[in-house]
Amino acid sequence: MTDSSCFVGRHLFNRRSFLNDMGYGLSGIALAQLLQADHLLGAERRGAGVKTPLRPTIDPANPNAPRSPHFAAKAKNVLVIFCAGACSQVDTFDYKPELIARHGQPMPGGDELVTFQGQQGNLTKSPWEFKPRGESGKMISELVPHLAELADEMCFIHSLTSKTNTHGPGENFMSTGFTLDGFPSIGAWVTYGLGSENQELPAFVAIPDPRGTPQSSVNNWGPGFLPAAFQGTDFNASKPIRNLARPAGISVETDLATRDFLQRLNARHLERFPGDTELAARISSYELAARMQLSVPEVSDISTEPEHIMRMYGADDTGNELKAAFARNCILARRLIEKGVRCIQLFNGSYQTGGEGTSNWDGHKVLHEQYSKHGPVLDQPAAALLKDLKQRGLLSETLVVWCTEFGRMPTFQKGASGRDHNPSGFTGWLAGAGVKAPFTYGATDEFSYKAVEDVSTVYDFHATILHLLGLDHQRLSFYHNGIERRLTDVHGHVIKDVLA
Repeated sequence: MTDSSCFVGRHLFNRRSFLNDMGYGLSGIALAQLLQADHLLGAERRGAGVKTPLRPTIDPANPNAPRSPHFAAKAKNVLVIFCAGACSQVDTFDYKPELIARHGQPMPGGDELVTFQGQQGNLTKSPWEFKPRGESGKMISELVPHLAELADEMCFIHSLTSKTNTHGPGENFMSTGFTLDGFPSIGAWVTYGLGSENQELPAFVAIPDPRGTPQSSVNNWGPGFLPAAFQGTDFNASKPIRNLARPAGISVETDLATRDFLQRLNARHLERFPGDTELAARISSYELAARMQLSVPEVSDISTEPEHIMRMYGADDTGNELKAAFARNCILARRLIEKGVRCIQLFNGSYQTGGEGTSNWDGHKVLHEQYSKHGPVLDQPAAALLKDLKQRGLLSETLVVWCTEFGRMPTFQKGASGRDHNPSGFTGWLAGAGVKAPFTYGATDEFSYKAVEDVSTVYDFHATILHLLGLDHQRLSFYHNGIERRLTDVHGHVIKDVLA
């Protein structure tokens, strides 16, 4: 006998209601998928622009395995050309007719102006003439004539601002989003988010200037608090990775046999400690180093390049060895992109050799003499790199970023023939995948002293770069010391006007 009271409070459930509910459920799943794809899912927290983190899933045994972006990417990889020393926008890309007209006069409102190295003198036009370039007619200086020829390939941002007027913190800020040491570089964030298409080479390569490292040195490509697997591996065409070559007394056969035996031992050791992610990561790092013994010498040996390529880059310029050395680094950068390396940081300028004249873009005292030597080191090789990427079909999938830590004053320093530091307005440009070109965004005032139109921060610059790689800067995060850290801290907006 059945007690009818057991049915009290129950909903009768039949086949029709089951099929209806299942249909609603499947529709809901489909809707959630569509909302997630467009980043409209209601799981995003409201207030202060904060969104739910979307951290990548990292396999410790293969940390650089390729990972899907947050949304469809315009660029597969990124190449950052970093001009260390604060390259002057006044003498390169930011044309100011009023500065020319008022040459030698005091800057209005700038009486007794004191900046980084002291009191400022009068307005001083560029020693190099600006001319219209390309079909766009963009005015660019004669200091960089080869790059000027490519004006129609570039998207200029003339309204960048920085938080500091000091080189080391400025490099940190442009490379990591923070002025202090110890934060992950943009390349580390990119490879943390996306991994790499090439498992035989590092996912992130930093190519220091032939003369040495920038002032902030390894902070520019360090992993910070991210896993060490995401740090940049630094080498250039002149100085391959240290301690990588096989000792002369060991044959190739012995080396390979030893490597295979060690791999078996490592695999057996890992089996004894399942779930030990640090051990797995360490073994993965060693195995990548072993693979690099074969891959790095091959990719860094540019002697196989044809003569016309060496000539196009200026790598055969026997009269300017600094230019030829940087040109070889530019060829190395292109070869790394061809191999699928995700992020490359190419430095032009060094603080290791010291002295005014040729080491970097820090033109305080004798700007004309220094830039006349340093401009050609950058110009032809960097322009050839862009041309080469385009002719090989790589520019359509590569984002090229040109940047420096801050800009320069439109005045000369009192008692000197050079320009002081200026974080209040400077220029960067983008080229390649996903950006409008030719295009100009933002502007400084009539003298190129302060950004006044569509003022942009380095945070905005970083957010835009990540966006073009398919990464949401508000969601790419890493939990560290109780804080959900990200490249753009709690700031930054994608500069949508520059997106193609």
